[in-house]
Amino acid sequence: MGPQNAPQGPPKTPIPGVQWLVAIGSGKGGVGKTTVSVNLALALCKMGRRVGLLDADVYGPNVPLMMGTRETPLGNAESIRPVEKFGVKLMSMGFLNPGDKPLVWRGPMLHSVIQQFLRQVLWGDLDFLIIDLPPGTGDVALSLIQTAPLSGAVVVTTPSDVSLEDARKAINMFSQVRVPVLGLIENMSYLVVPGSGERIDVFGHGGGKRTAEQMGVPFLGELALDPEVRIGGDSGNPVAARESGDSHAVPFLDLAARLEEACRGARTQAPTVTVED
Repeated sequence: MGPQNAPQGPPKTPIPGVQWLVAIGSGKGGVGKTTVSVNLALALCKMGRRVGLLDADVYGPNVPLMMGTRETPLGNAESIRPVEKFGVKLMSMGFLNPGDKPLVWRGPMLHSVIQQFLRQVLWGDLDFLIIDLPPGTGDVALSLIQTAPLSGAVVVTTPSDVSLEDARKAINMFSQVRVPVLGLIENMSYLVVPGSGERIDVFGHGGGKRTAEQMGVPFLGELALDPEVRIGGDSGNPVAARESGDSHAVPFLDLAARLEEACRGARTQAPTVTVED
């Protein structure tokens, strides 16, 4: 079903005070989607933007770990006050269900809590609210996409053929529900060997850019397989929170600038995504 035949659904009410609501998705897990979401949010904040980050991966919420906070949000029956770290406002199921205890809720319950996170959290005035979606194209991700007033979506992939095949499915999903695809990010594109500076294409090379061209979506750029990025996430000190001139932070600042440009462009033109029947 192409986008011209996709159901319109009920109107999506804007979130007061939020200028751009951007979903970060992936066709599969293990591509570094949350790492990209966290560092993009921090990079946008470094650029002087007002930023919120909603961790919608309710089964595997990793934002609290990567942002280095386990603070419990304050709230009442009507509203919840987000946690704030590094200048970014945060909300995650990991704040409400801490530790290693698994979440065993079914779809309707998950849909309800995500809507609460969108509508009842006191986000205030934001330039960007970044949503870290669950991996894949399952019910939770699709339900959120169909009900949230998204400005657009970004798809994260690696250069491997398996990851790229799933990324195409994610792009098609967004297009079918009339969400502009702002671009594709290729994560773990290459490894720079410490000391020698040699570049190794661990998962192949150039697949993300080729896929973006084939699907008719912008290619936002490549991110290296960088041990410092992994260490930053594991320790709760993401690289994008470092000084703007730090060599590990610069790629995320560049991506953030391209994302903002893509958001501005999405207001003036519709996406031209090739959708498979």
